[in-house]
Amino acid sequence: MASYYYLIASLPELRADGDMPLTYSEFLQCCQSNVSDSDYERLRDLTLDSSEGPLLNEWSKFYGMLKKELGYQRSMNLGKSYSSAYDKDGMIAQVVGAALASKNPLEAERMLLEYEFDNLDSLVGLHMFDDYVLFGYAIKLKLLERLSCFEQTKGKAEFNSLFEGIQQRVYSL
Repeated sequence: MASYYYLIASLPELRADGDMPLTYSEFLQCCQSNVSDSDYERLRDLTLDSSEGPLLNEWSKFYGMLKKELGYQRSMNLGKSYSSAYDKDGMIAQVVGAALASKNPLEAERMLLEYEFDNLDSLVGLHMFDDYVLFGYAIKLKLLERLSCFEQTKGKAEFNSLFEGIQQRVYSL
């Protein structure tokens, strides 16, 4: 298990309710000369679905259950069946239910992000300045990067466009 005292201490804090203090490519630049070649390759190729590497196996199990619960509850809300079997977790089901009940999709995403950050903090636990912390940080940065793709003005414009199309269909009947 590698130790990355200087690197981890120099990284800005990531918060679920905050902005991205650096991009993922900037993070990789910080890591390039400070981590082992194998860790750098894993970080470079990291996705939210990655499952091999420090912390990633545990994260993958949690993230897989979260995605399956989202799929299940969305299917049920649409009155469709959900054919995939999965291990149900009561806490995940509760958080997903609360997020899907939110009137604002961006708020729902933020609720899920906060839950994912809390889970990552729990998975990292008492690790300090090692690859667990580094990979937990990388996943958090990927999650913030995903959230930053949601632009409220574009989303509202798309919603209005879709809604107008529906209204025109209804009025033409």
